[in-house]
Amino acid sequence: MANRVQIPTNNSALIAMIADEDTVVGFLLAGVGNVDIRRKTNYLIVDAKTTVKQIEDAFKEFTTREDIAIVLISQYVANMIRFLVDSYNNPVPAILEIPSKDHPYDPANDSVLSRVKYLFNTESVASDRR
Repeated sequence: MANRVQIPTNNSALIAMIADEDTVVGFLLAGVGNVDIRRKTNYLIVDAKTTVKQIEDAFKEFTTREDIAIVLISQYVANMIRFLVDSYNNPVPAILEIPSKDHPYDPANDSVLSRVKYLFNTESVASDRR
């Protein structure tokens, strides 16, 4: 239990977003948005002009910031940087892939779901050995 990752409790933890404009605006209207004193936001709007490098940089920044507890990323955007998403293994911030208006959710591409399936398959094999 000593190895548990602690979420900062002195301030509220944020949710970061990497998604298309409609998805980000919806979450901003729900109150998820934040701009700090250095003019850093907790979201990246991905459009046709956004490069993969910008998406990679935003993902790396959001996953290293201590004030972010969850990173929501559209699944089609996550597919652009799948190597980064699949290699990320820290519990905080949690990475959740979400559908977007123009791109339906595909459970076969969800990294979290594939890890859960792997764990349950491993547990079922281990329980069969007992």
